[in-house]
Amino acid sequence: MAINSYLSVLTLNINGLNAPIKRHRVTEWIRKQDPSICCLQETHFRPKDTFRLKVRGWRTIYHANGQQKKAGVAILISDNLDFKIKTVSRDAEGHYIIIKESIHQEYLTIVNINYNITIVEDFNTSLTSRDRSCKQKINKETMALNDTLDQMDLTDIFRTFHPKAAEYTFFSSAHGTFSRIDHILEHKPALNKYKKIEIIPCIFSDHNAMKLEIKTQEKVWKGNKYWRLKNILLKNEWANQAVKEEIKKYMEVNENDNTTTQNLWDTAKAVIRGKYIAIQ
Repeated sequence: MAINSYLSVLTLNINGLNAPIKRHRVTEWIRKQDPSICCLQETHFRPKDTFRLKVRGWRTIYHANGQQKKAGVAILISDNLDFKIKTVSRDAEGHYIIIKESIHQEYLTIVNINYNITIVEDFNTSLTSRDRSCKQKINKETMALNDTLDQMDLTDIFRTFHPKAAEYTFFSSAHGTFSRIDHILEHKPALNKYKKIEIIPCIFSDHNAMKLEIKTQEKVWKGNKYWRLKNILLKNEWANQAVKEEIKKYMEVNENDNTTTQNLWDTAKAVIRGKYIAIQ
């Protein structure tokens, strides 16, 4: 596989993934878009349903789900991305999931929110009057949200790259209006690390997707070179103690009623692998 000089982050409000035909279309669409990281909102999965989402080439998937078929978010990580997971946090109702990871010793925090990552927010509201097809003034609630984002030093990446663009991610059939209510946010000082951002048309959801390309100076893609654990490490007392301590820290942070056994185990494998890579 060719080495890319950037990572790509794809985000989409999928509006339900319980229908088998729709899941098939979504998985094919993800493979075609080929993102490094894919953030989905409104999966409408319950914890026992998450196994149904399988995408060849994106085996590592982190979910947050409630007990009813509503809300739900997921983050999919490409198999070709050499990353080490640090922590995973999620709420019990499936409104958000936060993962902290490192990619070639560079730390990245992804916040996937359903109401869409820093980076991704589906606020279900436009941040400026330019984000609506109807020229309606923004209300007090949106002004307060913008003030909060400004205090947090966060900015809308799409509007920064396209200050005058009239492009939208959602069509309201009830009002006959277009709007951009899906956003990708980042801290203002970090904007120079982004290459481009665009809206991707999507026919199987009532939202369009957004795709962000992040510049990187490191070799991120593994290609056909696979890492293997050296068996000698399994007999190394110091290495085994370091791995045990890493597992203990991971369990203290992530073992709770909101984390399914399957997600806990899948993430633990990634943590253990990352620790052995660091030692090796």
